[in-house]
Amino acid sequence: MGATATVFAHDVPAPAGMEKCYGIAKAGQNDCGTSKHGCATLSKIDRDPEDWKGVPTGTCVTLGGKLSPPK
Repeated sequence: MGATATVFAHDVPAPAGMEKCYGIAKAGQNDCGTSKHGCATLSKIDRDPEDWKGVPTGTCVTLGGKLSPPK
């Protein structure tokens, strides 16, 4: 039997020139899974603090988001 690796949503890198911005995605517009769901576009509520959306580097905070996931 092979070992299975667990990849957490917060471990997935943002695309080049972008940064992960937590807490700004509208329902269904998140870019990755969280502990609540396993994939992009599956968020159920607007501005869930666990969901992130890729935004141009340097713009997250001005959009009202956070650069790290909730603890």
